[in-house]
Amino acid sequence: MAQLLINGLDITQLARWLLFALMTAAALWMFALAVLHRIGYIRLGQSKPKREVPSPVSTPPSVFTPSSVSTPSPVFTPSSISTPSSVSTPTSNRLKALHSSSKSSPAPQRKRYATAAVQSAEAQKQWEWATEVFGHRRLLKDLRSGLLHLVLFYGFIVLQLGAADIIWKGLSGASLPLPAYGAFTAIQEWTVTLIMLAVIYGAYRRYMERISRLKRGWKPAIVLWFIGGLMATIVMTQAFDTIHEWLHSGGEPSYTASAPLSSAAAWMLHQWGLTSTAAAWGYELFWWLHYVVLLAFLVYVPQSKHFHIFAAPVNLWLRRRAPVGKLEPLDLEDENAETFGVGAIEQFSQKQLIDLYACVECGRCTNVCPASNTGKLLSPMHLIMKLRDHLTEKGAAITSRSPWVPSFNGIRGDTSGGDYAMNAPYAAKGAHVMGGTIPVWIDNEGTGRRISIEPTMAAQQQAWAFHVKNNVSEVQLIGDVMTESELWSCTTCRSCEEQCPVGNEHVDKIIDMRRYLVLMEGRLPSEGQRALQNIERQGNPWGLPRAERAGWLSAFESLYADNPPVRSMRDMTQADDRPELLLWAGTMGSYDERSRRVLFALIRLLQHAGIPFAVLGNEERNSGDAARRMGNELLFQTLCRDNIAILKKYGIRRIVTICPHTYHAFKNEYADFGGGYHFTVEHHTMLLDQLVADGSLRPVHRMKERVVYHDSCYLGRYNGEYDAPRRLLQAIPGVLLLEMERSRQNGMCCGAGGGLMWMEERSGVRVNEARASQALAVNPTIIGSACPYCLTMMEDGVKQLAANANASAVRARDIAELLADSVLGGGGG
Repeated sequence: MAQLLINGLDITQLARWLLFALMTAAALWMFALAVLHRIGYIRLGQSKPKREVPSPVSTPPSVFTPSSVSTPSPVFTPSSISTPSSVSTPTSNRLKALHSSSKSSPAPQRKRYATAAVQSAEAQKQWEWATEVFGHRRLLKDLRSGLLHLVLFYGFIVLQLGAADIIWKGLSGASLPLPAYGAFTAIQEWTVTLIMLAVIYGAYRRYMERISRLKRGWKPAIVLWFIGGLMATIVMTQAFDTIHEWLHSGGEPSYTASAPLSSAAAWMLHQWGLTSTAAAWGYELFWWLHYVVLLAFLVYVPQSKHFHIFAAPVNLWLRRRAPVGKLEPLDLEDENAETFGVGAIEQFSQKQLIDLYACVECGRCTNVCPASNTGKLLSPMHLIMKLRDHLTEKGAAITSRSPWVPSFNGIRGDTSGGDYAMNAPYAAKGAHVMGGTIPVWIDNEGTGRRISIEPTMAAQQQAWAFHVKNNVSEVQLIGDVMTESELWSCTTCRSCEEQCPVGNEHVDKIIDMRRYLVLMEGRLPSEGQRALQNIERQGNPWGLPRAERAGWLSAFESLYADNPPVRSMRDMTQADDRPELLLWAGTMGSYDERSRRVLFALIRLLQHAGIPFAVLGNEERNSGDAARRMGNELLFQTLCRDNIAILKKYGIRRIVTICPHTYHAFKNEYADFGGGYHFTVEHHTMLLDQLVADGSLRPVHRMKERVVYHDSCYLGRYNGEYDAPRRLLQAIPGVLLLEMERSRQNGMCCGAGGGLMWMEERSGVRVNEARASQALAVNPTIIGSACPYCLTMMEDGVKQLAANANASAVRARDIAELLADSVLGGGGG
């Protein structure tokens, strides 16, 4: 030992290095264990091989080259207008160009195009991922919290090198040999200052401003204490180091703008008479304290919601890109399948389980959820949190690996019972379950319908609790974790997914659990069950006779006797005059009297534009969208295949529909069952927008109306079409287009999606009344829509609010009806 000292090796320095190495190794070991345990829980999920299914048609709606039709006539060339052969319309020019290019392109060239498309899609994926992770694109939708997170995110990146400098200086006594070291320390100091301000502002938002979507309590405060503690120990370490250098060099302490916090702290400490020895001890204390807090934070992160630091980028990379909102089909012919849908946490896919650990509990999803805002128990944020807690508890019992590191219970069980054998002692350690609390909603009759998430947030916080006596092996996913009331409150509007900054997909989890309830247990609300039975037996939710599906044809003829009769695809095929465009009337258009008026308006416009089309009449079936969203995948697939068979029978390649739900199902979900059969589908507003743009339809009659447009979720968020309906309204002379506070991507659902059109709301305020109240707030004369469901819900909402003077004269109308009044005259219908 004496020889070592003679050789200049400081025992104190050696002890410092050994202690540093032991602490670092222990922290890294605990961090790794916590991460690996959670990865183990995720791997309990189903590893689903990627299905090779036909991709949806990507051909633009205005371009159609039917392979099975012998007389391709351009859809947008009015048949009633004679055009000289030497004159070509813009549409026919586009069609000719596309025909010639598709015929003349050799196979190698087409292969290059396909390769380029794949590369472009991959580049787009990488760009979107980068803008989400590093650009905070979705986080910045809420500017204040987005900027707050931006400061913390990049602040910690900047401080990594500063932390390395502090640690190295404490170990070796010398700073890192960095160029422009003075500028480096100034940047570090100002970064610390910004992060401290961000922490203070974050605490203010959560505990003083008390933003409804943010959870309160001691758990959310832990990270603020950790980050604040890290910044405080950096400041104090630098302050004591500055004092020591001042006193050692004989200089006079002073405040410097390049180090606003540490120089101010050093100056104050010096004024208190701090000695050089005390400064050295203070530096030593805060240097170790900083490192302890840093390592503790490292161990804490994977065991808290802050595991999203690692899970969120992975989740965003693996996120479903397109089609948005498309549900994964069930293989109902799989003889080895023991269950359909999800009735246990491990039956979710591994990607769905990554969602749970990616959640940051920001509450943005709940803040926009129509169910949460109207007093229902469902909260998308709590959906993810509860599933995560349940996965952690059940995963620990299955794998016999504690989620908490260090773990002091010492439980390690025998897993010889198989992959999913539970450690009985661990499973009996307790579990979270839902209590019987429901949101307490205070109605506000006569003053509009306010929205608030506070009753739902309070009910979820009170109901979700840990009970020591619960055995996790006995906890049921549906019932104990997610109540049926929550599952049947979802409108599948995807507003939650649109707002989520980490790419979580809430809706498919709810649908998977609905599938289990319906297919395996036959449980769903009585009204929903009645609607599904009616669809199965009669092809419509009301149970009206199947033979009356084509009854609207005679109704149209009697109402518009001067118009040509609408012909069926069967009749026109027999007459060898089959058009390329099929008008899909849909269940609402066929049976619902109010929706028929929308269908009739579209027919009159198509006839006026000279667009040849036909309908299926009684051969048409329900699209199956409602059945699928309600969990009856079997009924959906039956209807889907029946409809595809009819389309194949007539070689139909182009469809227009008034229903966004049918539009989405046809465009994005039928391809999984078409066996390679492709067709193009358009929403009626998209087709009408093109007809107005090319002059086939001319809105000439002035309408002095204030129209506020309500975005359909399945047209907007699901399929990205926000502008076509608005362009149509703006094309109508005299119409003043208004926007609600929540519109476009942030628009609120009408309450009819997800099969809720056919079910009753039993708690809080009705979603359609809340949405109608938002529309009335801008003082419109007409609430415009582009969906039969939305039209029905807005009309009913306005009627319910009719006691309000502003609502008595307001009407709900479809875009097609308004356009027909302007093009054809005779408004008011």
